[in-house]
Amino acid sequence: MLIGVTREPSGETRVAATPATVEKLVALGYDLVIEAGAGALSAFPDAAYAGAGATVGTAEEAWSADIVLRVNGPSPQDVDRPKDGALLVSTLAPALNPELVDALAERDITVLAMDAVPRISRAQSLDVLSSMANIAGYRAVIEAAHEFGRFFTGQVTAAGKVPPAKVLVAGAGVAGLAAIGAASSLGAVVRATDPRPEVADQVKSLGGAYLPVVVDEQAEQSSDGYARATSEAYDKAAAELYSAQAADVDIVITTALIPGRPAPRLITAADVASMKAGSVIVDMAAAQGGNVENSVAGERIVTDNGVTILGYSDLAGRLPTQASQLYGTNLVNLMKLLTPDKDGKVVLDLEDPVQRGITVVRATGTGRGEKLWPPPPVQVSAAPVAAPASTAAVAQPEKRPMPAATKLGLVLTGVALLWLVIAYAPDPIPQNFTVLTLAIVIGYYVIGKVHHALHTPLMSVTNAISGVIVVGALIQVGIGGRPIQVLAGIAVLLASVNIFGGFAVTRRMLAMFSKGN
Repeated sequence: MLIGVTREPSGETRVAATPATVEKLVALGYDLVIEAGAGALSAFPDAAYAGAGATVGTAEEAWSADIVLRVNGPSPQDVDRPKDGALLVSTLAPALNPELVDALAERDITVLAMDAVPRISRAQSLDVLSSMANIAGYRAVIEAAHEFGRFFTGQVTAAGKVPPAKVLVAGAGVAGLAAIGAASSLGAVVRATDPRPEVADQVKSLGGAYLPVVVDEQAEQSSDGYARATSEAYDKAAAELYSAQAADVDIVITTALIPGRPAPRLITAADVASMKAGSVIVDMAAAQGGNVENSVAGERIVTDNGVTILGYSDLAGRLPTQASQLYGTNLVNLMKLLTPDKDGKVVLDLEDPVQRGITVVRATGTGRGEKLWPPPPVQVSAAPVAAPASTAAVAQPEKRPMPAATKLGLVLTGVALLWLVIAYAPDPIPQNFTVLTLAIVIGYYVIGKVHHALHTPLMSVTNAISGVIVVGALIQVGIGGRPIQVLAGIAVLLASVNIFGGFAVTRRMLAMFSKGN
């Protein structure tokens, strides 16, 4: 089958395939045609595509391919360009563009939305929203730093002390965590909010401080892996927190989005008015209505009190080379899923929740497609489910410590047995038995008291001890009577098993960290 990669509309710098991903698609058995100049804005010349095994052709050749790969969905004028029975793959935002979905359903084509990938572990390699959000979060900090015009990190110089910038990140999803990490690495004091308290550790690990919104109820992840809409009580408490922080911080980056719904309003006009002159706000949700009351999608505005508000909707596209590579890799992973035999033939399995979740329209061969949007919900386990109290009680019975009297009785019994052996056994059994007893006691306290997680680092030590035992036992084999020889033979056998077993386990563990395993 032939894959066509078209040029994107004006203002889009990304491309759906790079020379590196072209090679991987060719390895799956596909032929490719790249529209001339498709990768120019991403620094991928036509010659690089040709060198990777693709053909550079016209727009009509790319649009008329069996499979059409794009970054953005088709415009109304482009809906009729794919041929009947073709497969169109792009981002669509189908929940926000029902008219486009209806128009595509009038065509006898199959349409897959890359931004509708369900949030399950098996689909992470296809998750375009996450890969683009990671880039956008980083770029948001770069744009803010450019507008801020001052140090992010604190400075102590002969001319005086410069305090670090204070950054507030609203939302600790993929984009928010990327912004936290970037701002923290630049030396800023970073604070973050999120309705999910379980992200506090992630925020802290990236150098930020988590600011909880204290209410009786907390929002949790929904069954589709995203955060649910927050309650009225949470919104009220959060508004108070944002108002207090807006007056204190220098930079605010908002990332809050709810799939299929307008972006929630987090920062009000009054909050913006309370910010210091020279402060910067980056509203990453501006294209979906905005988290900031004053933001305008795609524009930079400056308020009367000197606050710059950036509503850029192309943050990922401002790093076009890397963004194209990540998006192209997402597409390669999708084509691997759709090409199980690696024979260049697409097999769409609607029983697979991942493939069903991204299928918006399916070709029927009757002149028009079958609309399959919205898909059935995919249940995910975003948080561990607490076990019932009765089950937990049965699975983990209470451990009671051994009574002191029992411990004392066992110690006295052991001492009595040792005395009987020393007093009545013939030489050299008393001496050997004494050494054995001391070895057991020492081994118990030296190795037996070590936590199980540390047993592997001690394997070399235990192997060395076993080696000494083998040598000592071999000496005993040749100088004692029959009982001593039997015991020495058993010692050699057991110590040897421990040594070779230790080497085998160590070798297996090392193999786990070797390339190609």
